[in-house]
Amino acid sequence: MASRFVKEKLAAAGDDLGRALRVLRDRGPSQVQFWFIALAIGVAAGFGAVLFRWGIEGLQAWAYGTDDVDHLYSFALNMSWYWVLVIPIVGGLVVGQILHHFTPDGRVRSVADVIEGAALNDGRVERREGVASAFASLITLGTGGSSGREGPVVHLAAVISSWVSNKLHADGITGRDLLGCAVAAAVSASFNAPIAGALFALEVVLRHFAVHAFAPIVIASVAGTVINRLAFGDVTEFSLPVSSALAFYVELPAFLILGLLCGLIAAALMRSIFIGEDIASHLQQKFNVPRWLRPAIAGALLGGLAVFFPHIIGVGYETTSAALTGKLLLWQAVVYAMLKVVAVVITMAGRMGGGVFSPSLMVGALTGLAFGTIATSIFPEVSGTSALYALAGMGAVAAAVLGAPISTTLIVFELTGDWQTAIAVMVAVSMSTALGSRLVDRSFFLTQLERRNVHLAAGPQAYLLAMFRVAKLMRDKDDESCPSEEELWELVEQGVYVDGNATLETAMPLFERTGARFLPVVSLSGEDAPPELWGALMHVDALKAYNRALAATAAEEHS
Repeated sequence: MASRFVKEKLAAAGDDLGRALRVLRDRGPSQVQFWFIALAIGVAAGFGAVLFRWGIEGLQAWAYGTDDVDHLYSFALNMSWYWVLVIPIVGGLVVGQILHHFTPDGRVRSVADVIEGAALNDGRVERREGVASAFASLITLGTGGSSGREGPVVHLAAVISSWVSNKLHADGITGRDLLGCAVAAAVSASFNAPIAGALFALEVVLRHFAVHAFAPIVIASVAGTVINRLAFGDVTEFSLPVSSALAFYVELPAFLILGLLCGLIAAALMRSIFIGEDIASHLQQKFNVPRWLRPAIAGALLGGLAVFFPHIIGVGYETTSAALTGKLLLWQAVVYAMLKVVAVVITMAGRMGGGVFSPSLMVGALTGLAFGTIATSIFPEVSGTSALYALAGMGAVAAAVLGAPISTTLIVFELTGDWQTAIAVMVAVSMSTALGSRLVDRSFFLTQLERRNVHLAAGPQAYLLAMFRVAKLMRDKDDESCPSEEELWELVEQGVYVDGNATLETAMPLFERTGARFLPVVSLSGEDAPPELWGALMHVDALKAYNRALAATAAEEHS
């Protein structure tokens, strides 16, 4: 009996080994080839991120006349006020000209556009506009713009992967995988954070954790990290003064409350940016301001604010480090956080460029420090340091803004090198993300897309409808299977029809509302011109196309 059992197990093992060898023989070469492509993209995106960072530092050093851009705030305190005012204005003028000539709408491309490209455009993004946006953001950050470098770097990496995808004639799945590789490498090279870089690409951009995408994305992420360490050494972005020993199980309720506060702060930051954009667009239209002048006006407002509070200049890592090391007073933390929000709103509303990750780190660290200063003064005998609260607050606000609790938690650890405070950061991040995601459409990026009527926040069941044009699914009026023209014109006269240039996003609600078996497809030439009949969209054809897309999406996410 035992011998038969052993024989069965050996036979089963032999079958498994045979299947593995067949997979390696049939699929291995192409898979290994894809990994080498992922490695090449990782190296290219890593160099792009490093060069972008060097460009910012070089421009800051030239514009502000300092050799140590890591302490730009301290240097700006002693600069002549007129230089602090003028430099962002000049930067805004240059940015305005770049965006005016190289983008159709004068808008900087960023992470939201990469997410849209992954979901709706087979992993491709706009290349010409993307390169222009990278240069615009570099100038913005180099001349005092109050934003972050991660957004432009992510989009620049996506431009690289889009070029490769087009050269390879990659399908949607491959294009998205290559996009994820580029994004992971860019984030890793920007922050020396390989784990968080890989998870950011999966969690934020691809928005799934498919096994087939994991290996190439990790390879690219490691490549980006190697490029960073060759350029800057194996150092963390922020240095904590001492190991943050926790007092701590008694403190956990305080971190829960901090997480809820950070969720509110994150929502306020995001909503302030959107309100600022709406106000700026309204004023631009009302006073007929040229779009190339909008960034310069924002630069003037930033410069005026920086004359009195130069800590808002640039990425803000010096102030963030001061918060993490507890070197700021309570009133400074509160005032600086409020002014940073104002500065970010001005930068974003002025369409100057840059990302929101670094500003959210700074606002979060200041919020956590202010909260921790109060909490530790009330309960000093059971409290850790206020710097620990700054660290947790930094992760909590950033996670809620990005809608990325996993990768943000990890990136905070990798930015600081402190792995002993995991529970505190995780507790704060979980609460802030749970609250913040309900006050906006999941995250800053998805809310940006929702404001453009790109409905990714609700999932593929919502946005897939926008991928199918009615004209491609309709049956031509001369087709034998198409309903008669009399039936079609009868519905047209009742006002039940759909434009051939529309998508299923328009057609499916019309099917639901009317209960029709088919919809006439027309071409609308103008208000006075009669519609031209093209054919009919059958409800069953629309459902089949939609179901196939849902099945393909599910298959990709679970492969």
